Amino acid sequence: MIHLENGQLRIDTMSRIFKELEKERYHIIGGHSAYKKCHWTHEYLVTGRSCYKGKFYGIESHRCVQMTPVAAWCWFRCVHCWRLEPEDIGIDWDDTKMDSFDDPEYIVNGSIEEHKRAVSGYFGREGVKPDRVKEASQPKHVAISLTGEPTLYEKLGELIKEYHRRGMTTFLVTSGVRPDVLASLEEEPTQLFMSLQAPNETKHKIINRAVVPNSWNLVMRTLKMLPSFSSPTVLRLTLIRGMNMSDKDIEEFAKLIKISKPTYIEAKAYMHVGPSTYRLSRDAMPRHSEVREFSKKLEKITGYHILSEHVPSRIVMLSELDKPIQIGNAWNNKWDWSTRDMEDDINGEYKEAEKGCTEE
Repeated sequence: MIHLENGQLRIDTMSRIFKELEKERYHIIGGHSAYKKCHWTHEYLVTGRSCYKGKFYGIESHRCVQMTPVAAWCWFRCVHCWRLEPEDIGIDWDDTKMDSFDDPEYIVNGSIEEHKRAVSGYFGREGVKPDRVKEASQPKHVAISLTGEPTLYEKLGELIKEYHRRGMTTFLVTSGVRPDVLASLEEEPTQLFMSLQAPNETKHKIINRAVVPNSWNLVMRTLKMLPSFSSPTVLRLTLIRGMNMSDKDIEEFAKLIKISKPTYIEAKAYMHVGPSTYRLSRDAMPRHSEVREFSKKLEKITGYHILSEHVPSRIVMLSELDKPIQIGNAWNNKWDWSTRDMEDDINGEYKEAEKGCTEE
């Protein structure tokens, strides 16, 4: 799309951004939102395997809508993120400020319809149980994450309320840059995740590469706010080999955990996928054994204990609880949070993610 502005031709930047996202199999919704079918949705429909959210919290992978209300905006340009960042495609845009805001009901309808459309192709597919596809066509959960920083969408509380009004549970993932928005949500998500990669301000500047001032103080404000939420909270530590996994890093993460008092800690390996491959090498991705060793050290100094793990996703869950709070209905008498994983990490999430979205 081309516009005439001040007598000069200007390429519509957003059209370029959305075109790049569509190449990565994002389904654009309105002016700023997107849906993408998770490869675990595909995996469950085809093989019955569930993601770590299924194992930890009971979320049914095939009934989970993976979406974002802010496809191209964030106050961080993290080295490990799969978000499309300006330097990735050599164009500039203000990824800190959205110019307009679509109606929450419109976004909710669009994300659900895109999920239904994505799973409808599995009807009649050899080896896929029709009942699973029918269930997938009636989603029960939404992950408000995918890419971008959802707290930049000014109607976030209304969006959460709209999903809840439809009987869906919500997981909200934030990097903690907008404590003001989180403090004023008119409705809390079912569970709140804060993604944290830096144990201190120096590493925050290196890893998160904030494009707004005072960002570490904003992160600290959010950490201090977490205990005030009535919903369960999760501190997600994204682990990058050579950057935030040392014994000193663990000690400093422990101090932040003491401040934030999350219901759960998730220690998860960085995955070498998407535009993050422009910024980090594959060597930056830890093996599950390294994530487990990190978690054992964290366990010793925090009082949180290892509760569960999902080897294919290279993730370990710690908590002070004896067992996780069940949110979805994925658990059964043969498989739940306590089941020992028999799969390896080589043929797990990274292998699947490397193929793309597995849409066919």
